Amino acid sequence: MPRRPNILWIVTTQWRGQATGYAGDPNARTPCLDALAAESENFAQAVTPHPFGPFARAAMLTGVPSPANGVRDYHDPLPAGAPTLAQALAARGYATAFFGKWHLGRRDPAAPLVGDVHATMVVPPAERGGFAFWEGFEGGFLLNDPWFHGTRLPRPERLAGYQSDVVCARAAEWVGSQGPPYFCVVSLEPPHPPYDAPAAGVGPRDPRGIALPGNVPRGGPVELRARRELAGYYAHLEATDRAIGRLLAAKIGDATVVVFTSVHGDMHGAHGLFRKGWPYEESVRVPLLVRGARAAGRSDAAVSLLDLPGWALAWAAGEEPPPAAAFADISMPSVVRLPHQCDRAWRGVRSPARKLVCEADGTPWLFFDLERDPGELENLAGDPSRADEIAKLAPQLLRTDRV
Repeated sequence: MPRRPNILWIVTTQWRGQATGYAGDPNARTPCLDALAAESENFAQAVTPHPFGPFARAAMLTGVPSPANGVRDYHDPLPAGAPTLAQALAARGYATAFFGKWHLGRRDPAAPLVGDVHATMVVPPAERGGFAFWEGFEGGFLLNDPWFHGTRLPRPERLAGYQSDVVCARAAEWVGSQGPPYFCVVSLEPPHPPYDAPAAGVGPRDPRGIALPGNVPRGGPVELRARRELAGYYAHLEATDRAIGRLLAAKIGDATVVVFTSVHGDMHGAHGLFRKGWPYEESVRVPLLVRGARAAGRSDAAVSLLDLPGWALAWAAGEEPPPAAAFADISMPSVVRLPHQCDRAWRGVRSPARKLVCEADGTPWLFFDLERDPGELENLAGDPSRADEIAKLAPQLLRTDRV
């Protein structure tokens, strides 16, 4: 690892860990990411620390889980004084930049989440996470013709095109103008809903041809909705894969560590549920590729997006990141009062082999043997034969070494 390599994060929203060609999803057309995976370390068991956007984004930028990083509720902003990775790398001589979806500003809970209100909300320079160059939008879920403001745009301006294309093109322009070293975050909303939005000319799939996993109930409204949503979801995956491919084909520098991931997934009908916040694999497991740090291949280490800041600081020093822990922490610090989201706060630990999730009061809620039951069809939390195993895992939920 050379000292002070460029570091490029490509962060999507709602992209499930299972939903790529290289992961074996028969529905996914992701040739650019498949090519990246062939050159990367593929962390096939990676999880988000919190399967909801603001909590996960705050954790990624600070290296501190929610709520300790100051983001306890969906509408909480990242505190203006919170130490971030951008600040730490700038102190090490890095140029820093952020492009795209922020979702960590001071939002009005009464304002509609979808549309121009959040898309045109100006994030003050002091609240942009310490990035020297910042160009993006708070939210709004406008997958086409997004609004942008920031370092070069003091007032929001609407830019024509598919959001992933616009964000990646503007990031590529900045990266191409930089000498080493730089740290650049490219933050994309797709494949977040609305799934029926146009996807840069990629048409939706035939819902009848979507291959559904075995944990999606068949023969009723859940299956119908899952097929309808996934038809558009996979179109946005394909369109965003193309945009990422063009970014990676740009002049990003030879000595660049490229990270591709997502802040969380989407249930898409698994276990009869939709959206995120849930502790199931479709919600918490995310893609994580790292090119340029170590040899290409598959890793089944228990890693989390919470590990990324520490990795980046190690890379900047030309060092090997510390080994992964035995378990990755997962949690929802609060209930998000939006339709279809998880109905309770919870905390859990996950290894490649097991997952234990407890209610806020510590009562075991879910326990899965992921080796034998990857679809999480059998909840073993009440199985007397697993009581000792659960009792050994439960203390992991009380660890404070990462806070």
